[in-house]
Amino acid sequence: MTNKVSIYRQKLQLTQSELAEKSGVSLRTIQRIESGSPLKGFTLKNLAKSLDIAPEDLIEIPKAEAPENWSLDKAKLINITALSFIILPFGNIIFPSILTFRNSGAETKKIGREIIGFQIVWTIINSFLLIISPFVQKLLSTKIPIILVVLLVSLLTNTYIIIRNSIELNKNQRLYISLKNNIL
Repeated sequence: MTNKVSIYRQKLQLTQSELAEKSGVSLRTIQRIESGSPLKGFTLKNLAKSLDIAPEDLIEIPKAEAPENWSLDKAKLINITALSFIILPFGNIIFPSILTFRNSGAETKKIGREIIGFQIVWTIINSFLLIISPFVQKLLSTKIPIILVVLLVSLLTNTYIIIRNSIELNKNQRLYISLKNNIL
C-alpha cells in the first residue's frame, strides 16, 4: 500500500514542517511516510484531519492487488451469508442477493449468482420435502417425526455445502458445489 500524504500536502501548499506542526506529528515521521513507510492509527487520523480529508483517502491500494483480493473476499462473504437460513427463512437467498447485486465486480457477481442459484434450488427442494413429509409419515404409519428428520438433514446438508464452498474459495478461488447450469 502507498499513501498520498505528499500529494495532499502539496495541494494545500504546505511544507513538511508546516504539516508536522499542524498535525502534531513529528517532521521525521512525515518524511518517513512520504518516502513509503506505512501510515496507520494515530498518525493516519491526525494527518487526515490536518489535510481536511477522510483517512481512507490517504491510503492507496495498488490496482494490481485490489480487485482479485477484494473480489474473493466479497465472494466469501456472499457465500457465508447464505448461512442466515438457519435464523431467517429465505435468508440464504435474500442476503446473498443483496450483496451480489450491490457489488460491481464481474467475478464476484458471477460467483454470487452461482451461490444464489444453488440456494434457490435447495430451498425449493427442501420446501417440497417438508411439505410431503407428514404425508409420507402417515402413509408409512410411523411414529418417527419425519418432518424433523428432513429438516435436520437438510439443515446439516446446506451448512456443509456452504462451509465446503468457503474452503474451496480459500484454496482455489471457485465454488466446490454449484449447479451445472446456473438459473440466474
